Amino acid sequence: MRKLVAGKLHGIHVTEANLNYHGSITLDPDHCEEAGILPMEFVEIWNKNSGARISTYVILGERGSRCCILNGAAARTCQPGDQIIICNSVYLDESRLVSLKPKILTFDEDNHIRDRLTYSVGVDASGKYTFDILDETETALSIPLMVSGG
Repeated sequence: MRKLVAGKLHGIHVTEANLNYHGSITLDPDHCEEAGILPMEFVEIWNKNSGARISTYVILGERGSRCCILNGAAARTCQPGDQIIICNSVYLDESRLVSLKPKILTFDEDNHIRDRLTYSVGVDASGKYTFDILDETETALSIPLMVSGG
């Protein structure tokens, strides 16, 4: 079993940092549902501004609010306005890798969804993995990988 990306909110902006709250990250349910992130699911958070990396769990905020609120100890790692990446993961047997299609959302400065992307791994004729980033219209940006397929 390998730990693989299952979904990602890429470049979402922190709207609040609330130190005096039980630890977690509060997110808009619309964003979570679209990226496949569940309430109470553990996620990794990477701060693009500071480089800080943390792990916490998701709680749902107000639907349609576009919120991204770091709570408790996590509030010390991010400030309002910081751009962060939130990633959930799944453990999967390598034989199922090509069936995994993580949803990636990118955001503008007001946390409106800018892009809806899908990561796609395939295997080429020589048995090597390929990696594509597909947008909503199924346009692919191919990135060959130097890993043997299995």
